[in-house]
Amino acid sequence: MAKPNFSGVKSSYERIISDLSKKIYKPIYLLMGEEAYYIDLISNYIQENVLSDADKTLNQTVLYGRDVNSKVVVEAARRYPMMSSYQVVVVREAQEIKDSVEKLGIYVNSPLKSTILVICYKTKTVDKRTTFYKQIAKVGEVFESASPYDDKIPDWIIDYLKSKQRSIDTNAAKILADYLGDNLSKIVNELDKLAVIVPQSSKITAEHIERNIGVSKDYNPFELCNAINSGNVLKANRIIMHFEQDPDTNPIPRVIITLFSNFNKIFLLHMLKAKYKNAAISPTEIQGVLGIVPFLLRGYEDAARRYSSTKAAAVIALLREFDMRSKGWNNASTGYGDLLREMVYKIMH
Repeated sequence: MAKPNFSGVKSSYERIISDLSKKIYKPIYLLMGEEAYYIDLISNYIQENVLSDADKTLNQTVLYGRDVNSKVVVEAARRYPMMSSYQVVVVREAQEIKDSVEKLGIYVNSPLKSTILVICYKTKTVDKRTTFYKQIAKVGEVFESASPYDDKIPDWIIDYLKSKQRSIDTNAAKILADYLGDNLSKIVNELDKLAVIVPQSSKITAEHIERNIGVSKDYNPFELCNAINSGNVLKANRIIMHFEQDPDTNPIPRVIITLFSNFNKIFLLHMLKAKYKNAAISPTEIQGVLGIVPFLLRGYEDAARRYSSTKAAAVIALLREFDMRSKGWNNASTGYGDLLREMVYKIMH
């Protein structure tokens, strides 16, 4: 089983929820992977919907891996439900079980049909070569979560708000994605706040984000990329001065990651044009390869004229160097602002 792409993760989640809503239950759910958001959604849905409120008191057990060993989990799973067709046993943070999650194999080999065992194994995955994994895949449900790539997050934000009958400006979605990273739970928390604060009739904009979350629409890593791409030295330095006043809001690793993604796209655009030489390439195809929304394409084409493929590759190498320096390598005394200024100067010159 190959590592899922993010779109596959979402479709798997929707299929599992659909089955659960139809009362199609599996005896074991192994929910694993690096992104916790969908793992929590599935386990919470099972906890909230499989049993009635009256049945939950006697037939629903929630265990935490750090507090139990595999024997405790097996004993809980082997109990029969009381005055109910099912019992639910949820093991949260199963990766922290005191001995080994694979010792649950003694139960997995002969699970009770009346028990729904949910194993939440976050931040990592179970070895797919093991008998333990293969048996769960055979008799139960395996869900593997994966973090989205950075360029997929703005579209995910737009889709999430659309599911809530809300809308967001594309530029605002990009700013929010750059600021919050790929932690979907954190993103949803901020989106839900905005959905409460911003009137339902209004589209969420960069101004709303600046006012309510604290991310400046003018001074953020995304706007720094725009300044560098357009060769606007004055604007780039103004943004750095703003960052310097509040380094916790825009730490160097976040700035470097955003710049790396930016120059990687510029390099990919050159490679795509080299591949097709003089043949026409549709904007849709370019957007698909770069993983960008349509309104960003012109900016990347302008940047590609300023930064050749050789220059873009050199900038990527430079960013790796400054990432190491920001972590203390070959850098005894250069502070936050000076390090950013030196990095941006070398990129633009």
